Amino acid sequence: MKVPILLPNIFNHPFTYESKLNLKLGDYVVVPFGKSKIIGVVWDEFEKENSRSFKIKSVLKKLNVTPLKKTTIKFLNWFSEYNIIPKGMALKLVLLRSNVVEKLQKDTFKIFETNTKKHSIKLSEEQKKTLKKMNISNQKFRVHVLQGTTGSGKTMVYFEALRLILNKGFQGLILLPEIGLTGEFEKKFTEFFGFIPAVWHSGITKKKKEIIWSGIANGEIQVVIGARSSLFLPFKKLGLIIVDEEHDQSYKQDEGVTYNARDMAISRASFENIPINLITAVPSIETYENIKKGKYSISKLEKRYQNASLPNYEIINLNNIKLEKQSWLSKKIIDRVSSHLDKNDQVLFFLNRRGFSPHVLCNKCFNTYTCPNCSINLVYHKNKNNLLCHYCGFKSSLKKSCLKDGDCEFIFSGPGVERISEEVKKNFPLKKIEIFSSDTMNKKDSGIKLEKILNNEIQILIGTQLISKGFHFPSLNCIVVVDIDLSLQGHDLRGAEKNLQLYHQLSGRAGRTGKPATVYFQTYNTNTQMISDLTNSNPDIFLDKELKIRRQNNLPPFQRFISLILTGDNEVKLEKEALKFKTSIEGKIFGKILGPVSAPIFRLRKKYRIRLLIRGAKTSKLQSSLASIILNYKFQPGIKLTVDVDPINFN
Repeated sequence: MKVPILLPNIFNHPFTYESKLNLKLGDYVVVPFGKSKIIGVVWDEFEKENSRSFKIKSVLKKLNVTPLKKTTIKFLNWFSEYNIIPKGMALKLVLLRSNVVEKLQKDTFKIFETNTKKHSIKLSEEQKKTLKKMNISNQKFRVHVLQGTTGSGKTMVYFEALRLILNKGFQGLILLPEIGLTGEFEKKFTEFFGFIPAVWHSGITKKKKEIIWSGIANGEIQVVIGARSSLFLPFKKLGLIIVDEEHDQSYKQDEGVTYNARDMAISRASFENIPINLITAVPSIETYENIKKGKYSISKLEKRYQNASLPNYEIINLNNIKLEKQSWLSKKIIDRVSSHLDKNDQVLFFLNRRGFSPHVLCNKCFNTYTCPNCSINLVYHKNKNNLLCHYCGFKSSLKKSCLKDGDCEFIFSGPGVERISEEVKKNFPLKKIEIFSSDTMNKKDSGIKLEKILNNEIQILIGTQLISKGFHFPSLNCIVVVDIDLSLQGHDLRGAEKNLQLYHQLSGRAGRTGKPATVYFQTYNTNTQMISDLTNSNPDIFLDKELKIRRQNNLPPFQRFISLILTGDNEVKLEKEALKFKTSIEGKIFGKILGPVSAPIFRLRKKYRIRLLIRGAKTSKLQSSLASIILNYKFQPGIKLTVDVDPINFN
């Protein structure tokens, strides 16, 4: 008997094998491939007829693994076509480094045993009403958005929705945008449900991944809390998907296989015919448009937990204040912060820049220090006393020979969180101060630091946007946005939307336990209306304006963008190839092609980068017409094409 076997590699079709085994769709098998043995899955269609004759090899072994479900196979086929990636690479996302785990002993999963307890948390009337609306038509596919002011108790509502699904014997998946959020979230989950969920992300051990993968495939594990990749686990009986912070741009996978985990989660729910809940304080522009069209249902939580009020806002115009040399904090801010500290409030200085200074130059030879592998500045990190590239990880010593004479004398231009930390320490020498960024909070002691912050043992935080995501700091009642102007610059299509979400998330960290709280904006920007729009308690006003601009200019979500990036070692060869490739596409796809142009970061990890942008109607014809051209186009050796459907960043 001939069977189609899909292998986890770069091919877009299954291979034909022979087998005397009783094989069914979704079975995991071992087959010979070239000189090696490889694991594959019995797929739902044969490869297209090939004119050349070849000897058909035999399947070596059927593995003792629960078969991949038909609905999952359909989802992976669709995923491959939508994102223009080979089917084999889509399958690879399901496997464990191209491997699987055969059935384990039941005892292995004892730690994850479900024992749903009754918790003591009582929902408010508003939360109960929201839950009721969320649970309508929970038997089949539908997308429901739970929008709520930060601190309004959204988590408790969707935990209750999940409990109903678990009680019916189904599995649940909760997607989180950041690995750093899983620890605190796991505690919250265990307190509520009385059992330990499986936590899935790139940081967990190989052994633990094997146990979770097997437990999910066999239905021994009921709940997974995970980052993007958990979406591809081989669930046996998935009943509900929850995407927390659905607006977060971290759901976009930019390296390797590119995809948006939120959008793919909605699609997987559709193929499984199960409900999906999107949770947010401020919806993404795509989600907001789908709500307006009536495609998604919505319920809102307008009151914060225990009726805590939202923080006040105060704009401090830096045009009217003279800052001292090498200072980024005005006297007015220092005075405001002092009064908050006197009331035992915790304070956060927010600046979305890691390190000490983003620009370093020599005072004598005026040489600036850029990464030798990427076309960006090296950032000075004072704590490590080195220059660092935030893209490729290149490190360099600060000691440099001057082009003029002796060693370089450095000028550090612009602040990062380390620099703000130094200034804060000078002003508040007796206070406990901590930097909250990916450099400091992804370490082993980050749990201890978090505990100290929660207990108000650390009075002042200096943080990047990592701090705006899902953390609950009971004593935080003062936030200083060091310079709103830094984040309003640039030519990012999604700049306004990102800022709206960021500042709502950020302000949501303050005043959660009922004490009055204030967010202070230092700014040179005289357009205070923009700040007022960003900080309005009703984000729909801003989103409506943004949608109008997008519609007028035929921008997403009203048109589809597909970004094509060509990379190579030789700049001249790459430019020629990009023009040749554009010519081969023009007139053959259901869309308009723009470019080629050098990417804003035109060199990354020693490779030159050229960008083309395709825009067209939101139809699968755009992808299918492009995919067939890419399949038949032969790029010159050393030139690689990356396809990004629905790009978020344009670097």
